[in-house]
Amino acid sequence: MKKLKHILILSVTLLLSACGFHFANDALSQWVFSEVQLQTGDKYSDIALAMKKELRSRGVNLVEQGNVPILRLNGTSTDDKVASVFKQGREAESLLTLSVSASLQMPDNKRYPINVQVSRTFFDNSRAALAKNAEQRAIWNDMYRQAAQQIVIKMISVQQQY
Repeated sequence: MKKLKHILILSVTLLLSACGFHFANDALSQWVFSEVQLQTGDKYSDIALAMKKELRSRGVNLVEQGNVPILRLNGTSTDDKVASVFKQGREAESLLTLSVSASLQMPDNKRYPINVQVSRTFFDNSRAALAKNAEQRAIWNDMYRQAAQQIVIKMISVQQQY
């Protein structure tokens, strides 16, 4: 029985690798922009740093000027809403929301608005105040990274239309 299981797993793996199967987000590896200009009001903001890191990880050169697409980070907004409460009336869970507004200006001066929103829940454990702050900061950093990934995905879709 165990040998049959191994043969079945091996045959499925070979079949999927031989038939040209690709994951849905494989378009991310087919990045066409080789250079992009990134404009932002604060080049050291969390979203700007996450965006630079994401673009560089995709092999995109960030340039200061030239006839290249311009990604403008217009602004971010964060929101923290109470999602649930304990019996004593204290906040138990929060819904963290990050909204990012950007625009992509192509070399022919056509502008495409890009808006992304990322939400996460955060359990508020009042017994571990220091750990709570570190965990919340890690969640926010991950949300900025995810927003940068969503912006890149939308840039790819604009590029494919262009």
